[in-house]
Amino acid sequence: MSITVNGLDELKKLAGSDLGTSEWIEVTQERIDTFADATGDHQWIHVDPERAAAGPFGAPIAHGYLTLSLFIPLFTELLDVQGVTTKVNYGLNKVRFPSPVKVGSRIRLVGKLAEVEEVPGGVQITVDGAIEIEGGAKPAAVLQSLSRFYA
Repeated sequence: MSITVNGLDELKKLAGSDLGTSEWIEVTQERIDTFADATGDHQWIHVDPERAAAGPFGAPIAHGYLTLSLFIPLFTELLDVQGVTTKVNYGLNKVRFPSPVKVGSRIRLVGKLAEVEEVPGGVQITVDGAIEIEGGAKPAAVLQSLSRFYA
């Protein structure tokens, strides 16, 4: 369920708030193959199901950066900022991939709005996120994402 705020003042009031969890999405072989085509990273552990089945994880796994790229669609399920002119991904402070995402796994995002700070013309938010794997003991990714919203 998305939290909707209207404008920068409402966004500032959310600093320190838990944003909840997104819906689960499945990481399919088709999604992995499409990412491999887009990035040119065709390592067998991602795109060769037969060889990957005999590999260290027993199945193909998603690229770490594919998992990271799914932060954006998952995050848009958590927070909807209205009443701004521009929304920009500003970067990352840290990212780790504690556990691989096997093909067919479902993942979701758990987020917290850690900080909201003023920048010229808008605000910058820091989101602490964990991309969980359904039934997994460790998350697929933990990250701190920065975004800017301009009035």
